[in-house]
Amino acid sequence: MLEVRNLTKYYTRLPAVEAATFTVAPGEVLGLLGPNGSGKSTIVNMLTGLIEPTEGEIRFEGRDVRRDRLAFRARMGYVPEIPHLYPYLSGREYLQLVGRLRLMREDVIANKADRLMELLGMRADRHSLISAYSKGMRQKVLIAAALLHNPDVLVFDEPLSGLDVTSALICRNLLKTLAEQGKVIVYSSHVLEAVEKICSKVVILQRGKVVANDSVANLRNLMQAPSLEDVFSQLVLQEDIQQVAASIVAVVRSTEGRA
Repeated sequence: MLEVRNLTKYYTRLPAVEAATFTVAPGEVLGLLGPNGSGKSTIVNMLTGLIEPTEGEIRFEGRDVRRDRLAFRARMGYVPEIPHLYPYLSGREYLQLVGRLRLMREDVIANKADRLMELLGMRADRHSLISAYSKGMRQKVLIAAALLHNPDVLVFDEPLSGLDVTSALICRNLLKTLAEQGKVIVYSSHVLEAVEKICSKVVILQRGKVVANDSVANLRNLMQAPSLEDVFSQLVLQEDIQQVAASIVAVVRSTEGRA
């Protein structure tokens, strides 16, 4: 069980995240949703240890992860939103590096790296430099790297970014299968449709605060909304979306400024 208790992060006097509380049980996929600036990335960075919380706790299996951050990281896999990779390595070499940092045996690393790259459609490119990879190919390398050591906790930040349709469908089914294996999964995304199909429950953030924490079905029933998109709109969006869209079109079509 992953527990987040009153997690708070201040930058100067402004709270980026304020008293966020939620749990993720083994076998659950928790979706983190919210508009830009809502605190999603800050929560992901605190979960992965990239930044320290100002207040609150992150507990895994009943223990505060800050008491042994390295032990927690050893059991966690992370796919960041931006694929920062070493461009002078090949995809296979990068996975070898990750495996060695995880203290895995060389024969296990080699076997897993080759199989994962083959299953992700990258067998022909496994020895090519990452600098020549497309964004989607780099994303596949990150996914393979996160799974290489069979972690118990997985944190995905926009994992479908740059993937083609087939790869995105494979990734969606992969997440469901990992959950069935008892993994704890946190999935941060802007893509409401993907979250609705993948996640067993969602946390919706607005200005750093949790405004909803429940299963998708319960939220739809509670809000009397047909979809997660409608729930999100009711809880988070303050503007008249149609009116904003119409105003943008009006500006685009304006003849002002023409010679």
